[in-house]
Amino acid sequence: MADKRKDIGEDIKAFLGRGAEFNGKLVLNGSVRIDGEFRGEAMGSGTLFIGEGAYAEADIAVDSIVISGEVRGNLDIKEKTEISSTGRLVGNVKTSVLVVREGAVIDGACRMSGETDTGKSQNDTMTK
Repeated sequence: MADKRKDIGEDIKAFLGRGAEFNGKLVLNGSVRIDGEFRGEAMGSGTLFIGEGAYAEADIAVDSIVISGEVRGNLDIKEKTEISSTGRLVGNVKTSVLVVREGAVIDGACRMSGETDTGKSQNDTMTK
């Protein structure tokens, strides 16, 4: 498991520990790990880690996410979404890369796109 953390290449900038709860807007600039409960909205650049046993009820728009706990909400992930064997996602996900480990649960729709410029074409399609 240590090797996976080295691949990320980022130090954890903020940490919400087990038993802690946070309600509100989380703006990332780097890696953030949640092991407690989070409700609200998360956005920004960096990687969001939802630890095993953690719960997040939020709409999330970040560069990358690793889900080992439970997430309820819609995800707009620019680069990579990874759901571990203990991870559960209830909601829709839009991502470039999706990694789903055996045992993971996804209850929602998935849209994958390798395009880096998702702005105009998607907005045009969504508004028509």
